[in-house]
Formats: sequence, structure tokens, C-alpha cells
Amino acid sequence: MRTSDWSGVRVVVAGFGVSGFAAADNLLFLGAQVTALDESTSEEKAEKAGLLETLGATIRLEPGATAVLPDDTDLVITSPGWRPDAPLLAQAVERGVPVWGEVELAWRLRDPERPAPWLAVTGTNGKTTTVQMLQSILTAAGLRAAAVGNVGLPIVEAVMDPEPYDVLAVELSSFQLHYTHSMSAESAVVLNVAEDHLDWYDDEPGGPTGMQAYAADKARIYERVQRACVHNLADPATEAMVREADVVEGARAVGFTLGMPAPGDLGVVEDLLVDRAFIEERATSAAELCTLADLASPAPHFVANALAAAALARAHGVSQQAVRDGLRAFRPDGHRIAHVAEADGVTWIDDSKATNPHAAQSSLSAFEHVVWVAGGLAKGARFDDLVVAARERLRGVVLLGRDRHVVADALSRHAPDVPVIDVGADETGDPMERVVDAAAGLARSGDTVLLAPGCASMDMFTSYGARGDAFAAAVHRRIARTD
Repeated sequence: MRTSDWSGVRVVVAGFGVSGFAAADNLLFLGAQVTALDESTSEEKAEKAGLLETLGATIRLEPGATAVLPDDTDLVITSPGWRPDAPLLAQAVERGVPVWGEVELAWRLRDPERPAPWLAVTGTNGKTTTVQMLQSILTAAGLRAAAVGNVGLPIVEAVMDPEPYDVLAVELSSFQLHYTHSMSAESAVVLNVAEDHLDWYDDEPGGPTGMQAYAADKARIYERVQRACVHNLADPATEAMVREADVVEGARAVGFTLGMPAPGDLGVVEDLLVDRAFIEERATSAAELCTLADLASPAPHFVANALAAAALARAHGVSQQAVRDGLRAFRPDGHRIAHVAEADGVTWIDDSKATNPHAAQSSLSAFEHVVWVAGGLAKGARFDDLVVAARERLRGVVLLGRDRHVVADALSRHAPDVPVIDVGADETGDPMERVVDAAAGLARSGDTVLLAPGCASMDMFTSYGARGDAFAAAVHRRIARTD
């Protein structure tokens, strides 16, 4: 559709964040008549709005701007966080106006002569790390690659780049997949599926539960896959998604496991990550990809992410050496199992990015004795399974944030003997000072104090990064006071 005549096509862009701006900008370039609507503004949005208005766009950034869909709309491009029942989108559906996400728009705007294949990643946790690992591997193979989608470069910008990419590592959230209808990834993976965003997915009376709807959106990534549907052997839901997907004839199912892999899968043998899927002699042997020591962390979920990235890269034809070199070079972003400090035999770890129970459980499983710092916005999630799985590791728990009672209730049901300190959410002073002091009082030599909140941060902090920074700063201040 890049070569189609867009002149006269009246497009409404719903939401003027990063993806909304990218969609509006490129649609203007193609000749469409663009109206962008958003309920809020900021200095950055206002500056971008001024730029697009000089190019002919209509931009409205104010309360009420998204209440009514303009009468002459031919197409709506929605930002990923918009629920389907948002008034603007509901009006579009009622009037038969197509609603696409930025991902759908990007797929349709690929260069018809050099359409870079997509290696697509979704899951409740680990998406960004896996996509960045994948980009590192592809780059090590000498390919022009980019991490795009829900991370890095907006995907519309990537597909419209005058210098075509060889391959794209595409991170996709459930929200993005909800509005994606025609994508046909070369290969794709669902890393895991656990409760998250249930404040976005409502139970439907007589229909699917919110969790079922969330999982169904994740499963859309496998539709029309061309080469490999990669799934997590430790998460049967992902394998079921592969079985039910309508794929291109010849596409393979490839599993990954932290144990010994069967033929057709990737896994771990002693301290080696190995491939028994993309070698001719897979029935009798395995190809070494890298060692555990080559990775930035030996944490189980980090190793699983590496295996998923390796599987997608190998499906694309990347060599064993490039997989090793890419994984060896990769370092995760901040606030992902980040070492903060070690003092008096206690290790302090910032995993503020663990914003749901599944992520927090994965983080807790990497340490033997833990003082767990948890709480924030639970987003409708429950913590019972996490507490049952982690209770033997817990030296104590420090709780903060609006929904800390959700965690406290699970602890009282399943780990009543674990000491819990509630530092609250509304008291004066620095909450992280209270958190760190409470955690230090619970920790013994050899323990790990782990910030893995299992909740979003916006009740008390501007982002998970700000929460992690506050934790690290409080740790360093305490160590300085006690030296």
C-alpha cells in the first residue's frame, strides 16, 4: 500500500504519543489528509504538533478532543493503549471505518521491493530484553537490523527509512496485536503468558474472561508465520497457541527449554546453550551456541530470553558464532536485575522493571534467600501463585504503594510466618528511605534485597525507572551512613 494513492484519504490518528506522531508524520509524507487527536498536551507534543501543522495536518490536543470522530473519516490509526470501547474507536466501528494500529499501518507500508522480514516477539515478560538480544545477534551477523515496535524505533519509521533494513526485531504488546490484522512475521515467539493488564481486558458476560482475551491477543502473533513459531516448553499455553495458529505451509514449531532439548528444540546442556532445531544432525547431536558465562546474567528468565532470541535468529539463518558474539556483547537496560551494591554480606538488586507478578516470580527464582520489596499498582493481578512458589526463599517482605494490601493478603494466606513490614504510600518523607531501612533490618549476611515490585509504579513514581533510581540512591545513602 506504500505505492497507493493516499491523496484525499482522510485519516484520524487517535493519540499523539511516539507512535501517533510517527504515523501522522509518515501519512502526511504519503499525501494523506491527517487529523491527530489527543486529550492531553505537553511541551514536546505541542512542538511536534506545530511541525506537522506546517505540513498541513490538523492537530487537536485538549480535553474532549477525542470525544467525536470527524464525519468524513476514512481510516483511524489508534495508539496501542486505547481500549476498543473508547468513544472514538467505538464510533469508527459503528460507522464501518477501519481501525488499525501503528503496527498494522507499518506492515502495509513496507517497501514492496525490499520488505525486510519481521522477527516478532511478545509475552507477558521479557519482550524488550529478548528483542534487544535479537538485535545484538543480528548485528553481529553483519545485518542492518533494528529493535522496533514497543521498544526503540517506531515501526512505521523503520519501514519508511530510505535505506532499507535487512531484518527487523519487532516487540509487540497485546495492545498492539489487538489492532493488527494482516501481519505475517517470518518467525515469532510468545515468551510466556501470565496475568497482566487485566484492567484493560474486562470479563465479558457469557464470553471470554479478561485473561482469555489477553492471551488471545498474544496468540495473534503466530498467525500467518512463515518459518518458525517459537514457544516456551515451560509454558504450555504458548504451545497451545502454536497448535491453533493458522500459519504458512511449512512453518515449524520450535520449543525452548532450560533443560535438555529434544530434537527440534533449543535448550541447556550443563553450562551450554545448544540448538537441536536448526542443524541437519539434530536427531543425534546439538550445536553449541554459547556458554552461560557468555550471558550478562545466569538468572533463569534471562537464559530463557537468550534461547528465544537465538531461536528466532537461527530461523533467519544466522550462524552459531553470530549468536554467541551477539549474546556475549549484550547488556540489559537498567532496572532489570541490576546490581546496586553489596555491603555487610547483603546484595542489593534493582529489578524495578518487574511490574507484574510473573516477572517478580521470575526474578525471585534467581536468588536463594530474599528480602522482597513489593507493591504499587497491581493492575488487577493476583499474587497467590507467586507467594506459593517463592515463600521458601523469603527472609522477609517490605511493602509500599497503593495496592500493597493485595500482596499482603496473599502473604497472609500462603506465607503467614514470613515477616512483613508495611511502609505505606502516603506518609511524609522519602518512601525509599523507609523501604531500604526496613529491608536492611530484615536481611542477614548472604541475603539479597530485591526490588521486584510485581506492580506498576505510577502511584508513587513517574516510571519504573524513577522507582529503581530512588531505590538505588537510598541504598547508597544508607551504605554511606553506616560505613
